[in-house]
Amino acid sequence: MATMSLDNELKLFWPQLANEEKQSILSQIRAFLQQKSVPLERLTIEEYNRLQKEAEADINNGAFFTQEEVKEMSKQW
Repeated sequence: MATMSLDNELKLFWPQLANEEKQSILSQIRAFLQQKSVPLERLTIEEYNRLQKEAEADINNGAFFTQEEVKEMSKQW
């Protein structure tokens, strides 16, 4: 049996996610890409504050998982 590529696996699971879950994942992807393009040691205080405000806005908009939710999700991994 052939191993499914990561890209194909993402395509398979993406439609099964709720919009809040998709937003949370996209926020994480953006954060990963931001770290690649601007090393953390080179962030200005303004950029750091902007990223902090974005993260807080995501949390306030419900774009996060509780520890209990992650525990339940991990049972299906």
